[in-house]
Amino acid sequence: MPKRHTRAEAGEKGRLEMVFEKPYLLGALFGEYDQNLVAIENRLGVYIAARGNKLQIEGDAEAAARARDVLQGLYNRLAVGQTIDSGAVEAVIAMSAEPTLDGIIRHDVSEPPKVMIRTRKKTIVPRSANQGVYMEALGRNDLIFALGPAGTGKTYLAVAQAVSQLITGSVDRLILSRPAVEAGERLGFLPGDMKEKVDPYLRPLYDALYDTLPAEQVERRIASGEIEIAPLAFMRGRTLANAFIILDEAQNTTQAQMKMFLTRFGEGSRMVICGDPRQVDLPTPGISGLADAVERLEGIQGIATVRFTTADVVRHPIVGRIVEAYEGRDA
Repeated sequence: MPKRHTRAEAGEKGRLEMVFEKPYLLGALFGEYDQNLVAIENRLGVYIAARGNKLQIEGDAEAAARARDVLQGLYNRLAVGQTIDSGAVEAVIAMSAEPTLDGIIRHDVSEPPKVMIRTRKKTIVPRSANQGVYMEALGRNDLIFALGPAGTGKTYLAVAQAVSQLITGSVDRLILSRPAVEAGERLGFLPGDMKEKVDPYLRPLYDALYDTLPAEQVERRIASGEIEIAPLAFMRGRTLANAFIILDEAQNTTQAQMKMFLTRFGEGSRMVICGDPRQVDLPTPGISGLADAVERLEGIQGIATVRFTTADVVRHPIVGRIVEAYEGRDA
């Protein structure tokens, strides 16, 4: 069972009280065994006491105010029919320190969040400040570079936006691609035909699709060609019109491959290029095609660049700490 803070640990510097109008939402708000309250207490160093539909928050004045904002933001999400989990709690805690996301933290319960992506299976809202910026860019720009560490939602949100535009008819096709670059192995040594060799490298793209579309729709759209998942090499010689095109793990492209991919851009298309410039696995030394493209193209009208940091990691909280540890050591 999660460990609770005590009043002595939290201190007596400030005290706030909250009253919730919909007590039936409090079970989901508090979490099983009050795990959501414990997470807020541990992250912000406060003490939270619940009685009926009232909460009392004690601790440092600033931390208590953040805890109040976090609880209000989570409650508001539940009030408009969304669900929350441990990842959402961690995300709202992180966002509570971002004054620019005031509207997302404290949006009116009578209105949906200002930034969201609707798919067949779920409605997705930002879980970090940069995710909000990224989601706005996905809806506005023709070409987006999404840079940063694993777990920040770069590819997942791009796939969600692509699925949303596919089901509304804004684009005719969804094309997902990755360079088949592996760490320590060669494709030729793997068993099976070409599809069986490359499918493991494309699996994260399949996972994102199945999380945003019912399985039967994914399979039907793949069979019809509305959704195409292919290695980067298969893009050569094509012009992709009226399509949403996503290149994942783009740091593992060469300069020539990146130029080839960018010039596939056709009329009515949108392109998202995702990658972590610090995780290059190219077999021979050289400048990553991703780093080169960003340097050349950043600032051009219609092209957006969004940079994520470890603070935007939205997987299990320990993933963010692992990424920070490795980046600190590498630096």
